[in-house]
Amino acid sequence: MKYVYLFALCLVFPFISCAGNKTAKKEQVRVKPGIEVLRDRDFKSLKGKRVGLVTNPTGVDSQLKSTIDILHEAPEVNLVALYGPEHGVRGDAYAGDKVIDFKDSKTGLPVYSLYGATRKPTPQMLEGIDVMVYDIQDVGARSYTYISTLGLVMEACSAKGIEVVVLDRPNPLGGQKIEGCYVEQPFNSFVSQYRIPYVYGLTVGELAMLINEEGLNRGQKGNQLPVKCKLTVIPMEGWTRDMVYEDTKLPWVLPSPNIPFKESPMHYCAAGLCGELYGYMNIGVGYTLPFQVFANSWLDPNKLKEKLDSYNIPGVSFRTIWFKPFSGSSAGKLLGGVQYSFTDYSKARITDTQFYVMQAMAELYPDKKPFEVVERIGLFDKVCGTDSVRKEFSKRYKVADIEPYWRKDEEAFRILSQKYHLY
Repeated sequence: MKYVYLFALCLVFPFISCAGNKTAKKEQVRVKPGIEVLRDRDFKSLKGKRVGLVTNPTGVDSQLKSTIDILHEAPEVNLVALYGPEHGVRGDAYAGDKVIDFKDSKTGLPVYSLYGATRKPTPQMLEGIDVMVYDIQDVGARSYTYISTLGLVMEACSAKGIEVVVLDRPNPLGGQKIEGCYVEQPFNSFVSQYRIPYVYGLTVGELAMLINEEGLNRGQKGNQLPVKCKLTVIPMEGWTRDMVYEDTKLPWVLPSPNIPFKESPMHYCAAGLCGELYGYMNIGVGYTLPFQVFANSWLDPNKLKEKLDSYNIPGVSFRTIWFKPFSGSSAGKLLGGVQYSFTDYSKARITDTQFYVMQAMAELYPDKKPFEVVERIGLFDKVCGTDSVRKEFSKRYKVADIEPYWRKDEEAFRILSQKYHLY
């Protein structure tokens, strides 16, 4: 009877732990992004200055109000121009589409494209600007183009003596994961602009500091001195390095069409490299699960799952799936494959997922090895930051063969990057 009584107490008083834990879990406080911290400080960094703003739809406060509108409406701020990266300031350009110059219909401000005729602000675009503000939610992967835009903006502002203010935001991958080798010449590009690992474990503000101080920006050649700008980072409040985006309690605004969910950055890193092998594997782009599946019309989902399960990959689990994409080269075709989930994110090597899939596919289908059946491999090497991984992997298609190279720079970068930790 006493057990029934205790159970009843737990129902009536839910704060009493039936497991005997007398300490109630402390309610987590929402992370405050840089734009809110700036507003709390009465826009002190911008007062008396003509302000330019690089942003897109992810530049919002916790109530989803746009940074554009916040700065435009603030009496203390003289916002004079907007600058649009890939997808544009209002998100009206699809992936890869060029962004054009125009006037913002809501504010009447001129909008200059940084993903069209030029990806770096021209001196003419910067005329009349005293300070450039950057506020974009990133995904934490080197190949995502917004951080490349940031570096080019910093270079252009340096040449004109314009201060850059970065409004910091969470790294959705957290601040502890570092994966992948450095970019090597001649593979620097807009999708691999900096000599950093593929997963770099920094917030955008911390990365800006590292770029500025270490001379990793694209403008450095040979013994040329690093291109530095006057840089100010407005930090977040409440963020810690062990947080993924779910932990921040902030709303997620998709930074591009195929990153719709707060977990999508993890999936982007786990399947995006494979996705650069055009025609080899459908990774869910064109369906409701972008970067979350590996599928094709000719493979056996059960065999692929069985093979992947046999590897005992830490922190990753697979299930079979069949679906018909809505768009893309496989639109309307029934595809079979696997969907994966990170069952223990702390243990998972997220970028390794796609390499294990390619290993499994090579073992199951020797006539369809990835680098032998696709024509376009240049972008894979650029995103990977080197051709050495592809060349070594293609010898036997064993993940173990590329582990030393893919991981060789991670510890050095972990040590280097700690100098720029704000949290």
